[in-house]
Order: sequence, then structure tokens, then C-alpha cells
Amino acid sequence: MDELPVLSNIDAVEKRKKPDWLRVKLPIGEDYRRVRHLVDEYKLHTICQSGNCPNMGECWGAGTATFMILGNVCTRSCSFCAVKTGRPNEYDEDEPRRVAEAIFLMQVKHAVITSVNRDELKDRGAEVWHQTVKKIKEASPATTIETLIPDVKSNWEALERMISPGQEVVSHNMETVQSLYRRVRPQARYERSLEQIRRTKDFGKRTKSGIMVGLGETKDEVLQIMDDLYAHGCDVLTIGQYLQPTKMHIEVAEFVHPDIFAMYKEEGEKRGFNFVESGPLVRSSYHAERHL
Repeated sequence: MDELPVLSNIDAVEKRKKPDWLRVKLPIGEDYRRVRHLVDEYKLHTICQSGNCPNMGECWGAGTATFMILGNVCTRSCSFCAVKTGRPNEYDEDEPRRVAEAIFLMQVKHAVITSVNRDELKDRGAEVWHQTVKKIKEASPATTIETLIPDVKSNWEALERMISPGQEVVSHNMETVQSLYRRVRPQARYERSLEQIRRTKDFGKRTKSGIMVGLGETKDEVLQIMDDLYAHGCDVLTIGQYLQPTKMHIEVAEFVHPDIFAMYKEEGEKRGFNFVESGPLVRSSYHAERHL
């Protein structure tokens, strides 16, 4: 099988040779083409495409995808993210129905939904989130749902609306350690994201968060964010390698060895997380069906 280097455009900005463990198979196969057709037919967005996810071939080949609602333009300008940033268009009120219908036709057993940040909306897009989950449950009652939600900027009323329609897992990614927030997530706040996770747990939801490594953090800082997440009620943790999507984004500081990822997994399990997914190609929605 031919292989394709993950995010091959990194070659233009990374002088060091990428290690062998950062290689994935080309996306091919009938199931991959079927998912691609449905995504295009229903005019949907996926974080798989917008975020340049290295696992798109594997996941789409298995008949799953992570849908991105509320458009494909984000109001944030995070230095790690490949999603477009700018002033979004008006959101499509029919989008929840189309997402639900596509998931029904794909016969998805576990659906993952995420979105761009819509800071310009008073409710941060909470009503669209609510209706999307509601319509998926109506169309496919047996489908379990994970929602990967953005930072609501302490709009806790909006948070409750987002997480109340019946999804089984609610995820909010911390992305990186506290010392790197100003550089990596300039419009976010470390403590605010932790509080959002705590409030989600208090609401009774299964909680999840993800971080990237290879941005210049220390091992002690990774262990500290584990402690902080667990103390705030996080049930599931994902840890993956940061990969620079374009030369305009923050550079990779280190390609973390798989042995270090194995150590992080062990440390997370020692702390009591229900599930720790840790590896170079892990992303927040990778193997999400296992996290139930």
C-alpha cells in the first residue's frame, strides 16, 4: 500500500525529517467514497477536512466522520489550527436537519459533532447545537453522540443549552499546557476552559478533553494539566502530536517519541481517568466510540 506523509505540506516549513511513526495510508476504498459523497451531497462541513486530520482516510474508510456545524469560518485565530478564521456568514438554520439526515443514511452508530467558535453570536451558537443533537436523536434514536464544543466565554446559560438535548459525551479541548496559552490559544483562558469542563461534569455529563504535545511544553507541564483536568471532573483524555498545517502556523518544537506517549497514557490511567488515548496520530475524536 502506498503511503502518504501526514500533512505533507509540512515539508515546506519543517527542515528535520519526520519520523516513520508519522505516516498514514492514502484514503481509498468504497466506504471512504460513500462518506465523501454524502458530505458533499448534503453540503456539510467536517473537521476531518477543515482541520487536515491525518486519520481522515482511516475514519472515513470505516464509515465515520466528525461533522462541523455553524459553518467553516472561525472567529478565533489559534496559532495551531487549520480551520479558516475571519467573519463568518449567517448560519444555516436548516443545517441540523441535514446533519441528522446524513447520519441516518450513513447508519452511524456513534456520531461526533464539533463546531467553529461563533463569538459574534449572543448564544455562541447554542441553539443550533441543541437542535442538531435533538434532530439526530429523533432520526437515529440508537445513535450515541459526542459533542466537541467550543469555549463559551463563561456564558453558562449557553453551555447548558448546548449540553442538555441528550448527547452521551461532552468534550472541550484544553489543547495545550497553561504556559503556552497566550501563544497557542490567545483568545482562550486556561482556568475558564477548566471551569467549563467542571460545570459540564456537574450537569451530569461524561466529560472529555484533548491536548497536543510537541509545542514546547515540558513533561512536568503535561502531568500538571492531567492533574488539573482530573480535579475538574474530566473523564476521558486524548493526547496527540501537534503537526504544523501551514507555514503560517506555529512550528513543531519536537516530534514526541511513541514511548513518551505510552508513559503519558500510563500516568493518566494512574490518576484515575476512565480512558486515556495517547499516541502520535491521536486526535480528539479518534476512536471516539470507545470512550463510552
